[in-house]
Amino acid sequence: MAREYKNLKVWKRSILIAKKVCGVIDRFPKKEDYALSSQLRRAVISIASNVAEGCGRRTNKDMAQFLYVALGSVNEVVTQLYIAKEFGYINEDELRELNNELDEIGKMLMGLIDYVSR
Repeated sequence: MAREYKNLKVWKRSILIAKKVCGVIDRFPKKEDYALSSQLRRAVISIASNVAEGCGRRTNKDMAQFLYVALGSVNEVVTQLYIAKEFGYINEDELRELNNELDEIGKMLMGLIDYVSR
């Protein structure tokens, strides 16, 4: 039986950060639709998706692997937000707020990885 991912705080927060980041992406210039916007949208959606997929796996080892992929997506999103800041698409305050939230999600993922790896 699959683990219930919908009750995980990290999954819920991943959904919320996806909503926030996608709202920010909607303000990017049209020229970014198939470049940074698209990549950032896929990466931020990947966080919650990989948590859910990992919970559907049979073993804790398999689950941990998907949680590591989610963690990689967190790092990818952070990097892309820094790039967006450099291009002038977001400001310093937005970057700081989103980065702080993503850092928390990353910590939660590491805690869950540690838990399922025991």
